[in-house]
Amino acid sequence: MSAITLSGVGCFKPRTARDREMWRRLREFCEGEPQAFGRNAETGHVTGSAFVMSPDMKCVLLTHHRKLDRWLQLGGHCDGIADVPFAALKEAYEESGLSRIKPLSGQVFDVDIHEIPENAQDRAHLHYDVRYLFQAEAGDIAVSGESHALAWVPLNRLHEVTEAPGVLVLREKLALFLSGGA
Repeated sequence: MSAITLSGVGCFKPRTARDREMWRRLREFCEGEPQAFGRNAETGHVTGSAFVMSPDMKCVLLTHHRKLDRWLQLGGHCDGIADVPFAALKEAYEESGLSRIKPLSGQVFDVDIHEIPENAQDRAHLHYDVRYLFQAEAGDIAVSGESHALAWVPLNRLHEVTEAPGVLVLREKLALFLSGGA
């Protein structure tokens, strides 16, 4: 399948039935929801995530998310800005402490739509999470107020840290994506 583009999100080349379904749902949501890039828990919203790889590409930087109490990739809300790659990179800087991070591709790496559980501020809602691939180039990691911890997790040990399919997808897609096949 050829690459397809969505305004504010970028270009994606779906390869699997899961990819096609996630992209279809994201596209329909963005086309039908005027506040798709906002932060409305009533409708759900688009978020941007960053899989930040180590300089040697053997590890991914994960955060132990304070509110969700799980190890996840870096990322967060677009806060009304309809530029998801920008939001993902901004969140990567804010949550990592790194001083230089470079995009590894201009394309969307993955789309994952998942429910965020109810909390004191919001009802349960969907995150239409668009993920991009980055590489750390400089700086030391530093935990932000949104995290309990940060860790460089070797890809071959990712399953020891998380069972989240939305994180484990990194191992499945990385080689194909970097070779230009995705």
